[in-house]
Amino acid sequence: MNLTEQLLTALKKHGARQIFGIPGDFALPYFRIIEESQILPLYTLSHEPGVGFAADAAARINGSLGVAAVTYGAGALNMINSVAAAFAEKSPLVVLSGGPGKNESRSGLLLHHQAKTLDSQFQIFKEITCDQTRLDDAERAPADIARVLANCLRHSEPVYIEIPRDMVAVPCLEVVPEAAFQVDPDALDACVDEILERLKQAKTPVLMAGVEVRRYGLEDKVATLSRRLGLPVVTSFMGRGLLADQDAPLVGTYMGVAGFPEVTQLVEGSDGLFLLGEIICDTNFAVSETKIDMRKTIQALNGQVNIGYHTYAKLPLTAVVNRMLERVTGPDKAFSVTPQHFPTDLPLDDQSITPTDIATAVNDLMAAHGKMPMASDMGDCLFTAMEISHTALVAPGYYATMGFGVPAGLGLQAATGERPLILVGDGAFQMTGWELGNCKRYGWDPIVLLFNNASWEMLRTFQPESGFNDLGHWGFAEMAAGLGGDGVRVGTRAELKAALDQAMATRGRFQLIEITIPSGVLSTTLARFVAGVKRLNAVK
Repeated sequence: MNLTEQLLTALKKHGARQIFGIPGDFALPYFRIIEESQILPLYTLSHEPGVGFAADAAARINGSLGVAAVTYGAGALNMINSVAAAFAEKSPLVVLSGGPGKNESRSGLLLHHQAKTLDSQFQIFKEITCDQTRLDDAERAPADIARVLANCLRHSEPVYIEIPRDMVAVPCLEVVPEAAFQVDPDALDACVDEILERLKQAKTPVLMAGVEVRRYGLEDKVATLSRRLGLPVVTSFMGRGLLADQDAPLVGTYMGVAGFPEVTQLVEGSDGLFLLGEIICDTNFAVSETKIDMRKTIQALNGQVNIGYHTYAKLPLTAVVNRMLERVTGPDKAFSVTPQHFPTDLPLDDQSITPTDIATAVNDLMAAHGKMPMASDMGDCLFTAMEISHTALVAPGYYATMGFGVPAGLGLQAATGERPLILVGDGAFQMTGWELGNCKRYGWDPIVLLFNNASWEMLRTFQPESGFNDLGHWGFAEMAAGLGGDGVRVGTRAELKAALDQAMATRGRFQLIEITIPSGVLSTTLARFVAGVKRLNAVK
């Protein structure tokens, strides 16, 4: 095999299932091999940010490698924001970039797509990936590929692989995967002893599940562990959608002042808060009603365990969960929790639509037809997702970039084969919504709920006096046909129900429901969030 074939084979052995990409002249040689070898299916999109978001979503939903393939300079640098989002939110994304040939720098001329130096791109990606390699030596390439892919999975963070265009077809030996990381068994036992003792002594222990639980494929094991320990479970804002298909004592999602009071009180009143796979960030914890003292929590995250004032280093989350399950055997503890309530039974009248009405309509839809995986963009659509019953969800909850929703939804359908539901605002749709035009080629048929209030409404809630938040109406529903799908605009609750029913009954084409929402109308959850943040700021 040649170098590119060995790379593609290694990606597949490490869990990659498809590649999303956009070609360019530096990438054409390795794109040809991707296409001709058929080792992994290739889906080309329209703009590099969408490529990154789609590959990121595929990685998140399956807990496996996502792959984004681009060209040098204008391609890879155009995907920086997407990769930064994956890095911030710990998604195992592999960036493949074409690159100048080994001898091209000798011409004495600046090379097109070059920024400062030919090495600038490599250096830039060091900031947002956990490992990098340039495959300019066929003898060294197998070991470099094995190391980079192992680190991608071990840390659940993006990596960068640059392929000089004159190296793609060079003969190359097989990539042998690196041996599994060896955990110190004595440290692991001591750590688990201390965790179990802390939980035993706590009067009100609570387990909070974070994104790493899915990244490392631990949802079923965490559900079992919570039942055996008798721990009520919540997810963080970023972890929403976790354990949706598991038999876990799931209470709801913790959102501090923006959340349900019973969930907030449960978390903030706990004397044994077990943070499992969390990212300790502001979107998860800065809006606490009562500030959580992180020194009094148990934190198993980022490859280590923090208890009080000390740390057990180099203990991966998988090892900790597995050892706890070995130690906590026997029947599940008998206890019950009161799960979070979600709105249902949308009135079918001529009232205008609120974001909470959209959540209600989706809950009714899933009750009738079964759960659907969801991709949400940033904005009130994501806060609305918190009012939808638990289902698999991918969203940029911490990095908070706009433009994620539509391409992420396409990534979900490519990765799972399931029809996704996409929640997106009009501002974010203007950025990447046009990727829907690629659905026809691949047979994708997502249902897109476009929240249209002709505004960056979430920004307006914090700075209402600014006119630049106005966007105007673009007529998205009419554009759908030109993109290969069906579009409808709705303004009443009865129209929304009818449109959703029609969308569910229509397969093979994407369905765009443009939902007109009056200016200033927020979801119940975002309204609580804004009020809570203002109250906290007033206290300060």
